[in-house]
Amino acid sequence: MADQAELVFVRNYIKALASTPVKYPNDYQQPPQNSLKKVPVLQVPLPPVPERKAESSTPAATSLNITVKSLKPAASFSLSVQSTDTISDIKTQLATQPRAPPADAQRLLLKGKALADTKLLKEYSIKDGDTVNLILKPGFSWDPSSSNASSPPTLAPSAAMQAPSQKFPSASTDDIPKLSTGGHRHGRTPSIVLSPSPSQVSLDPDEKIADINLTLDTSSIPTASSSPGTKSTYQTSLAEPGFWDRLYSFLRTEFTNDGDALLAFEDFLRAAKGNLTANEIAKIRDHVGVVGMSGT
Repeated sequence: MADQAELVFVRNYIKALASTPVKYPNDYQQPPQNSLKKVPVLQVPLPPVPERKAESSTPAATSLNITVKSLKPAASFSLSVQSTDTISDIKTQLATQPRAPPADAQRLLLKGKALADTKLLKEYSIKDGDTVNLILKPGFSWDPSSSNASSPPTLAPSAAMQAPSQKFPSASTDDIPKLSTGGHRHGRTPSIVLSPSPSQVSLDPDEKIADINLTLDTSSIPTASSSPGTKSTYQTSLAEPGFWDRLYSFLRTEFTNDGDALLAFEDFLRAAKGNLTANEIAKIRDHVGVVGMSGT
């Protein structure tokens, strides 16, 4: 009986240990004998890589004989070209032919489709003996029967432009009076000499051409009474802030509405701005107490 009791105790103890979870420390390492063995790599012999066939860097060029034909106007040209030539090179070669249009005026078509200048001839389905259509760009006239058809059209000078040119007399600046107004100098031309127009120039070299004098009345133009750096009494009075203060007071007595008086003051000041500097205008506004738009 004692042996059976010990056997039952051992079994229960083993079951209790089996149900207890196993906890491993952080530095736990699995025993080497429990680790999986590495799978060996089989040294399977591989066939050698086949060698690449050498390819030529430049494709073989094929000589072609093509016909470039124009319907309007009727013309035909035979060219010997290479399949690796660009459409632009073919146009240049065509332009060297007698009575051919220039390259920049050509448009080549194949079965109604335009050929791009940057593409090669072999990129299109063009074979030896094929015909390529030629048309001209808009705005260019071409006559195959003319010997200089390949040159661009030029405008013939008119008879008026072929007449000998006339030299116009230059006015001397010493004869021009100068008006000094607030440091600004204005030039006035008292007289102007007009030469005949080219259409009225006589082709006879012995005939003398008379100038046409145009005189302007300069009596109403004021002249400067002092040096350009000095001011007249009129400008001195305008630059005085007290003058504008008295003017504003007078306008306020004449207008019942202060807004109308202010509007009249602005009209007077704007009319006199040509004779005043920006510094003088600022002093006037500071003294009178009227501020303009944007501080002007």
